[in-house]
Amino acid sequence: MTRNNELRLPPWSGTDGKPCFLSTDDVNGHLSCLADNTEAIQLSLAAELLDHTSEVLEDTQAAPEELRALAHDLAESLRSTLRVAESRGHRLPLPGPDTHGNDTGGPMLPAAAFG
Repeated sequence: MTRNNELRLPPWSGTDGKPCFLSTDDVNGHLSCLADNTEAIQLSLAAELLDHTSEVLEDTQAAPEELRALAHDLAESLRSTLRVAESRGHRLPLPGPDTHGNDTGGPMLPAAAFG
């Protein structure tokens, strides 16, 4: 669910492959539902591709052309999956002002601490 007045990154690209954004407060609207369904399809296809990848990699007779096509398909699937993850990450609720994002009460490291 998108937060009020926040743009949603849908699981498709705009002109020239550039990101496009969906602005709506209606999470049950036509475009929001289309984006949700498209995300579900993309994730399902990624799971199927992963299964196929295991089969191809187990085949010691796989032709180089088949491996290149598989690598291309995996890259496209990963690109779509990352877009879904980014979109869903933006839609996660923000921690309240009285919390630091963890339940332990301990300190949190800044993102820069992880490289």
